[in-house]
Amino acid sequence: MLHHLSLGVADIERAAAFYDAVFAPLGYARVWTDLRPGEPNQAVGYGVAGGGDQLALKFRPDGQRPPGPGFHVAFAAPSQQAVSDFHRAALQHGGRDNGAPGLRAHYGPNYYAAFVVDPDGHNLEAVFNAAV
Repeated sequence: MLHHLSLGVADIERAAAFYDAVFAPLGYARVWTDLRPGEPNQAVGYGVAGGGDQLALKFRPDGQRPPGPGFHVAFAAPSQQAVSDFHRAALQHGGRDNGAPGLRAHYGPNYYAAFVVDPDGHNLEAVFNAAV
């Protein structure tokens, strides 16, 4: 259904470093970059290497707030280990814990996820949902 999603960020270079780190374990990469320090409308895009973007980060220094309670973005992970590595990378790069890696049986018998808040306040999840 979705082609891509964009999130506003206050510091594009900090956000790009954060997402570079958290996406690596999930198998996603920066697929395009439009960084021009000091200029408006900077952005970076992420997706599967060699493909188009599915998430774009857009520089919005005007104090744009992230969406409110109930909104989060969940990223597919290739394994439980990738979920744990996502969580660890997020905490090492300025993210906040919002739910340690583990099974979430109330979502399903194989639903393994971790939750973080990025440096701009966006709620993120990495999830692996398959029998091990």
